[in-house]
Amino acid sequence: MSNPDRHPNEVVCAAREGGPSSAVVLPYREVPLGGPRAMPVRRSLPQRERSLIGAWCFVDHYGPDDVSQTGGMAVPGHPHTGLQTVSWLFTGEVEHRDTTGAHAFVRPGELNIMTAGKGIAHSEYSTPGTTVLHGAQLWVALPEADRFATPGFEHYAPPVTEVDGARVLVFLGTLFGQTSPVTMFSDLVGAEVTLEPGRSLTITVDPGHEHGLLCDTGLLTVGDATAKPGEIVFQATGAERVTVEAGPDEAARFLVLGGAPFGEQIVMWWNFIGRSHDEVVGFREEWQRAREVSGDENGGENGGETAYGVFPKEWEHTLPAPGLPNLRLRSRG
Repeated sequence: MSNPDRHPNEVVCAAREGGPSSAVVLPYREVPLGGPRAMPVRRSLPQRERSLIGAWCFVDHYGPDDVSQTGGMAVPGHPHTGLQTVSWLFTGEVEHRDTTGAHAFVRPGELNIMTAGKGIAHSEYSTPGTTVLHGAQLWVALPEADRFATPGFEHYAPPVTEVDGARVLVFLGTLFGQTSPVTMFSDLVGAEVTLEPGRSLTITVDPGHEHGLLCDTGLLTVGDATAKPGEIVFQATGAERVTVEAGPDEAARFLVLGGAPFGEQIVMWWNFIGRSHDEVVGFREEWQRAREVSGDENGGENGGETAYGVFPKEWEHTLPAPGLPNLRLRSRG
């Protein structure tokens, strides 16, 4: 998914040392994704108080949306660098195409993960048969050693596991004795958990990890912190167990997003992750050149190999990069 901000700010992200031992709620802000009627998304990461949770650096939660009212997801080809996109749906279906030649569908309970590395472009459109769209789009920052990795795409359908009455799907890393085979470049965990109304669940976690629990449905309580849909309950490192409780009236469905503190600064601007102003400027210039090479201004005719791969012939157009701010992007970390 693209960052839809028309005037995106530079975001300099750095892991914070230490932090409160108790859980806290990270709120969200609403952002229009785009399309004819601008499907809204709830963005809870990055934000002023916290930029990363492990290597997780971007969290959008959306729906359930009536596609006939919002227009659904309609994101033309756009670039990414230095990250992995993690697509997870609860309802609906999204068609994915990218410049590695991958063509796939995102469906509920199935993971699509795309490694941007040195540069990739992809498109995302909800399918004609989708009436309700509901899911999460997540980004993982790649560490210095791997941020120019070869672009790639993987799909994984995790098994459903019953844990103390909860329904669990582990799509990244290891949790509840289940391990995902998906390629990762950092020590991470990602899982969907559904907890019946009024029930509690104790999750054994790595005390060296930070954790964010993204509430999808119902109310989710950890200690004195209660999150509603779109909000994250954040737990700093040091906890060996996290006990979660569902509200009394509705099942709580949530994503567990955890990982070792990232330990690096990153600069995020639009859909790029880099380490400096000059690097981000270069990524943007390469994207604009790629659009010209691929004939984007002439109906999207495929023009061959670019720094972001070969544009799929199905693309009629792509997203131009926004203009850079007038000031030099600088580290504020």
